[in-house]
Amino acid sequence: MITITTDFGLGGPYVGEMKAAMLRLNPEATIVDVTHAVTRHSIIEGSFVMEQVVKCSPEGTVHVGVIDPGVGTGRRAVIIKGDQWLVTPDNGLATLPMKWIKPRKAWEIDLEKIRRFTGWRISSTFHGRDVFGPAGALIEKGLSPEEFAGEISLDSLVKLDVEPRKENDLWLLRVIYIDDFGNVILNIEGYEKPKAVELPDLDLKIPYHETYGHVKPGELLALPGSHDYLEIAVNQGSASERLGLKVGDEVRVRLVQ
Repeated sequence: MITITTDFGLGGPYVGEMKAAMLRLNPEATIVDVTHAVTRHSIIEGSFVMEQVVKCSPEGTVHVGVIDPGVGTGRRAVIIKGDQWLVTPDNGLATLPMKWIKPRKAWEIDLEKIRRFTGWRISSTFHGRDVFGPAGALIEKGLSPEEFAGEISLDSLVKLDVEPRKENDLWLLRVIYIDDFGNVILNIEGYEKPKAVELPDLDLKIPYHETYGHVKPGELLALPGSHDYLEIAVNQGSASERLGLKVGDEVRVRLVQ
């Protein structure tokens, strides 16, 4: 199985071109579209999305992620092998999914070698179709990365700064995802469940519950969410709109026990 996560949108030919290129190399591949609606150029959002799919996928799954604002520059195109595979630009996109695959090896894709498999020139602006998609298709087909990539150190991979930081009794967190309901997901997990969550910069103290229906419609709450990260929500409303938050914003949070 191959999963695809991109910021391509659905209004043009890009997703179809990428999948057609993959099936040309591996006609028997099962391709699962995760989403093509990651916010344009939002590497941290794409990393979160890929992490959630990795957590649910069987061993051996190949995950292709293309959120690539540096396409055509000197950034590397990489393959990471663990219990599952990641094929992404080396821009931090693999940071969160790598936590779950037990990474053992990494390679940099050789553009000239991958071109020999596809038979067409590599565009400087569409590596999803010409590099990442084909690499994922070849791996799922059973080819070794050594046939079109050179091994690199896992320690050399670019990683996002997504670790929560603490200053005294305050956590300094980042918004890593906002879903279609406007729920705000913050980069802290494994925390001791609080009674309430304070956002001192917004002068708010928000009750902590297990699910949305424990507060009235239109009321704010904090909860673990389905991904175990701390989530801020409005029952039947949008916390993102209410609080004016977007992906990448820093938020000071106090967990009230």
